[in-house]
Amino acid sequence: MENKALAYKESFIHKINPCIRILCAVILSFEAALSHSFPFIAGCLVLSIVFICSASITLIEVYDRLKPLLLFLLMIWMILPVTFDGDIVYSVANLTISKQGLEYCAMITIKSIAITMFFMAFVATMTIPVMGHALARLHISSKFVFLILMTYRYIFVIKDEYTKLFRAAKIRGFTPKTNIHSYKTFAYLAGMLFVRASLRAKRVHQAMLCRGFNGKFHTIDKISLDRLSLVFFIIVIMSVTLYQYIVVQINH
Repeated sequence: MENKALAYKESFIHKINPCIRILCAVILSFEAALSHSFPFIAGCLVLSIVFICSASITLIEVYDRLKPLLLFLLMIWMILPVTFDGDIVYSVANLTISKQGLEYCAMITIKSIAITMFFMAFVATMTIPVMGHALARLHISSKFVFLILMTYRYIFVIKDEYTKLFRAAKIRGFTPKTNIHSYKTFAYLAGMLFVRASLRAKRVHQAMLCRGFNGKFHTIDKISLDRLSLVFFIIVIMSVTLYQYIVVQINH
């Protein structure tokens, strides 16, 4: 989701071309995800922190966006070390903690946080319309771009419709409980929500056709490749490639 608190800040990252920022986020994320070297993924984590600082994103903002990921990683740390076969480092009762399980947990944690912060620094700092325009300039499928823009625009409308339906049910004395009546009521709410969404979609489509919509969104913002963005992209990719080469050589 777009976060205006991040998108409208002023920083070095915000000056970089949106297309370049998307490419950097994708390339660096793939580099981190496909690597099995601890020194390299640790370097990716450090680099993501540098980009976070360059985007003027505060520690509280980073933590707020990492909370769902940290909860998921906590479950991995609770399950994987005691279910993964390997060298036992600690044993209590019938539970054994393996060294390989701990290593995999650490690797998954570092990769996940680094990748999330890459996208946080490069992609979360742009508005959804700008991101859609940048994806179109990168020759991503126009249908995919259109789907992203329309989903973002109308997901809040659907949320408002659900709020109205749920409020109407509560006014009529509905109290959510764990019983058949509550389940049926929520099923009816979901059904009415789909009906209203379908009717709204038809009206919106007709209104767009009346305004000359031809399947593409046009924007007055121009995305041009400037020298700063090009130099930034070359430096980032060359630095990561060189660091990966050094790590490989040291390991060998």
